Amino acid sequence: MSGAARIQLTDDGRLRHLLTTEGLGRALTTEILDTAESFVPVTRNDVKKVPLLRGRTVVNLFFEASTRTRSAFELAAHRLSADVLNIEGRSSSTTKGETLLDTLKTLESMHVDMFVIRHGESGAAEFFARHAAPGVAILNGGDGRHAHPTQGLLDVFTIRRHKPDVAGLSVAIVGDVLHSRVARSDIHALQALGTQDIRVVGPKTLVPPELDALGVSVHHDLRSGLADADVVMLLRLQRERMSGHYLPAGSAFHRGFGLNEHTLGYAKPDALLMHPGPINRGVEIAAPVAYGKQSVILEQVSHGVAIRMAVMAMIIGAHQS
Repeated sequence: MSGAARIQLTDDGRLRHLLTTEGLGRALTTEILDTAESFVPVTRNDVKKVPLLRGRTVVNLFFEASTRTRSAFELAAHRLSADVLNIEGRSSSTTKGETLLDTLKTLESMHVDMFVIRHGESGAAEFFARHAAPGVAILNGGDGRHAHPTQGLLDVFTIRRHKPDVAGLSVAIVGDVLHSRVARSDIHALQALGTQDIRVVGPKTLVPPELDALGVSVHHDLRSGLADADVVMLLRLQRERMSGHYLPAGSAFHRGFGLNEHTLGYAKPDALLMHPGPINRGVEIAAPVAYGKQSVILEQVSHGVAIRMAVMAMIIGAHQS
């Protein structure tokens, strides 16, 4: 188990931080999903607020650009009645030479209860968690290639709502696995729920060899990778993290590993189609299937708010006086 997996739990196995889906285990993962389920009605009410985090302060500290993740965390905190401060890396004092540790300690002195961290370096969220003051929680909003735990949780939450027997499913994760923190978080979350048939599918240059140690099967052919799959999870090609030798042109990638109406037919007729966004249409997915009848992509976005509400409430709402 990684260091991040160890330090995110209290001695009695509760969430202190959320840094990775690794090591959460079936019981805690299920508790998060069940708690999120209880918040789904709140997100649909006329008044979309509950008082669980009233008087608490959450800081979204994003050193990487984000629309879905940051918006979902902000909405989640507001719907729990927390005060929210949004800080982008390019507008913070790190551009003046302030270290990450200085930034953390400066904001802690303003009596912040929780930080949501998004950073381009793997391990950044763990660094914050190791240096955070007692009682200050760190949520990982994505760090380098390492982890994106709330995305992994919202993905399995979405799957469970459609196909409750998650353990018995065949799940294919397709595309740029090498650079994907989402893929790693999905794999750990699925395994926590007992899923045995997890496949990663992509060109050899985009599938890291160390995935063998995670107990997944590797496919370099789309037909075999999707054969009778219950769930097809597409990944965004992360061009910003790769150099030219990793990847052919987008059209060539689509011919080999892109999803369209024909290649989706390799999977089961009722297979769920997923994507963490943003979508590169015509590269990893064709426009007609992106929001077709098998797509649950917009549901993933919606469920992201409930998952983040659940995690925040479980960590700092439980200690509310």
